Amino acid sequence: MMGPLPGKLEWLDADKEISVYQGDSLQWMDSMLADGLDIRFDAIIADPPYFLSNGGVTCHSGAMVRVDKGTWDESHGPESNHAFNHRWLDLCKRLLKPNGTIWISGTHHVIFSIGYALQQLEFKILNHITWEKPNPPPNLSCRYLTHSTESILWAARDAYSKHIFNYQEMRRVSGKQMKTVWRAPEFPLADEEMPAIWSLLPPGSDEKTLGRHPTQKPITLIERFLLASTNPGDLIFDPFLGGGTTAIAALRTGRRCIGVEMDPTHIQLAIRRLEACLRMELPE
Repeated sequence: MMGPLPGKLEWLDADKEISVYQGDSLQWMDSMLADGLDIRFDAIIADPPYFLSNGGVTCHSGAMVRVDKGTWDESHGPESNHAFNHRWLDLCKRLLKPNGTIWISGTHHVIFSIGYALQQLEFKILNHITWEKPNPPPNLSCRYLTHSTESILWAARDAYSKHIFNYQEMRRVSGKQMKTVWRAPEFPLADEEMPAIWSLLPPGSDEKTLGRHPTQKPITLIERFLLASTNPGDLIFDPFLGGGTTAIAALRTGRRCIGVEMDPTHIQLAIRRLEACLRMELPE
């Protein structure tokens, strides 16, 4: 087990090597590097702020609601937003192992800035994946197309990285070569058949019984990242842990994980979900 790390440790399973820290992730990563700690990550999973909480509206459970996820999601203009993305990605790159990779999810509000920052920092973008949601919130204004996808960027630390890709694992799961569009099957198959495309619905009520995070991702999505690009026992980092989905996916796939989250309410949600997972109360 690794030694003490910077920041406030909120939860630890020493046997599984899953830990949750509270704090500003940029400061935490800065401290890791400044302290000269010899810890580097096999993969980083990041769901950064989308900068959407600026007085807009969306549809939730059939009602119009304001988009107000918190001050952490407020936009301060494109230059400021991009500077933030460049900063946290630079720190992540310095904490990745030479052959490590990073997975980043986002909507069009942020993903172009992230893609540009990846190029500026000389990451090697491996894939741009489209996650199609079969049941997106309806378009209330009826003035543009309904948003029904999120983008996922998968990148290696640099052009020389010999990144892991568990091709046979992905082929076994999907039944054929896995493509860069991930959506629900268009036609139901017999129970004994493996669908060619995974069903990737947003988190259902079974994943929100202990509480919900405003940008929560389905566990199966993060598990796919880990199965594709890491091996059992690898060390995963999530700088924006939120409700703990990355840590849960790591726990369920036999990976180690360190997560950092700023909001104490979200940390408590992550802890509840992790403890439930350890008790095998979360759905398989």
